[in-house]
Amino acid sequence: MTPVRTTSSLAIASLVSGILGWTLLPFIGTIVAIITGHMARAEIRRSAGTLDGDGMAIGGLILGWVSALLWVVGIAVIFLFLGGMAWLATLN
Repeated sequence: MTPVRTTSSLAIASLVSGILGWTLLPFIGTIVAIITGHMARAEIRRSAGTLDGDGMAIGGLILGWVSALLWVVGIAVIFLFLGGMAWLATLN
């Protein structure tokens, strides 16, 4: 009889948080998706084949890291825009 493989709850949490990071909880969901995604992948590797959900964990990680990257780029663009506006104001 083959052992029953269960899905990692951390992998599910990562995927759900990654989706929430793009919709309802932009900053918190992003952080939780990244943390739980890495924890889920480690848990799945240590489980010796008894846990599933690596794809969900990777999906949560991708959603989390892309969202974090966009946050950083967005903040940089805002600072560069405001810095450029301040520089233009000093020219007059």
